[in-house]
Amino acid sequence: MPFAPVNGIHLHYSDTGGGDPVLLLMGSGSPGRVWHAHQVPALLSAGYRVITVDNRGIEPSSCPDSFTVHDMVGDVVGLIDHLGLSGVRVVGTSLGAYVAQELALARPDLVRQVVLMASRARSDAFRTALARAEIELYDSGVRVPAAYRAVITALTSLSRSTLDDHGEIRDWLDLFELVLPDGPGVRAQLALEPMPDRTPAYGGIRVPCHVIAFSDDVLTPPAHGEELAGIIPGATFEVVAGAGHYGYLERPEAVNDSIVKFFHA
Repeated sequence: MPFAPVNGIHLHYSDTGGGDPVLLLMGSGSPGRVWHAHQVPALLSAGYRVITVDNRGIEPSSCPDSFTVHDMVGDVVGLIDHLGLSGVRVVGTSLGAYVAQELALARPDLVRQVVLMASRARSDAFRTALARAEIELYDSGVRVPAAYRAVITALTSLSRSTLDDHGEIRDWLDLFELVLPDGPGVRAQLALEPMPDRTPAYGGIRVPCHVIAFSDDVLTPPAHGEELAGIIPGATFEVVAGAGHYGYLERPEAVNDSIVKFFHA
């Protein structure tokens, strides 16, 4: 996987396939390779060129101690320019969707369509408290055992049906213990929460958008996605059943079908 020198840093990315380009933006603390389990194969099969990226803060991309969401938008603009692309379709989840929303607002000339998963236009009291608590825990220097981090990630990111499936949840917990990243770059991503109220601004998005929410998402409940879709002019909205915040991993067939149908519309 190559690196792109953009916006004063180096971004690690993957670029596969032919056809119209689709750029996939991952959420907080997760590398771009997560997309390769399900979404990349589906989009390649549908005839697209697929680009994934390790956002700044996720190794081996550069990991500054602090940055803003606008820095991350600048990274995406730089990567698009580096690859010589235009009319890019963008898919983002969670933090990646936040970046995609701001990209669509700031540089609509670069973007053809946008899919926003597990996203919102503003924070609320509980999510603000959660974000601040996570930052306080990190800054305390307490080392949280990997097994505990895995359980909390499962509790906040998976559906009730997955949590209740004895065999399936053991596999998820084993996976989370192995792959959950840490470090100053992840701390910098945490600092992007709580999200400011972008409700007035997102009314100015003119790029066609499709918002996907997940029925059991406790971090970004469907009501937040529905509100976001109502703010963005002409945006469509869909709820994927039986899925938590990581719905693109739990229910990949439904998610991939929703993405491809929107792109073909």
